[in-house]
Amino acid sequence: MQIKGAIYKFGDDVDTDQIIPARYLNTIDPAELAAHCMEDADPEFAGAVQPGSVMVGGKNFGCGSSREHAPIAIKAAGVSCVIAATFARIFYRNAVNIGLPILECPEAASALQEGDTVEIDLAKGQIKNLTRPGEYKAAPFPSFMQKIIEQDGLINFVQERMKERA
Repeated sequence: MQIKGAIYKFGDDVDTDQIIPARYLNTIDPAELAAHCMEDADPEFAGAVQPGSVMVGGKNFGCGSSREHAPIAIKAAGVSCVIAATFARIFYRNAVNIGLPILECPEAASALQEGDTVEIDLAKGQIKNLTRPGEYKAAPFPSFMQKIIEQDGLINFVQERMKERA
């Protein structure tokens, strides 16, 4: 899977309450969550983000509560991939479960800047900065996790597997 998009950059320890504030957890509507994505960290984000954009964070991205609303809000806002130095483990799993591609790559997270455009090859874990010189390597997902992402989440993946076995 190939992704190309502009960077929106955030720092270390971006928690799930910054991604989607708790006051909006009374809905599961992805569009409503997207409208408030990153509202407390960057009030302009939800209105500015374009489909296909790439979010970059520092260390411990997605820490805090285990709410699935956080990766849903990011994905529904139009973000096609999140790159971070490290992810909180529950956020990592929740992102995969809902089909949001994420890559851990400390070098890319440090070097990429707001507004850069990147090209990502998820199968190879390659990240190429198209704005300024720079190529980075993240560990690609194992093939079964790539299939979960390609099928837009764990539920779709399991449904497909069940159809194959029927």
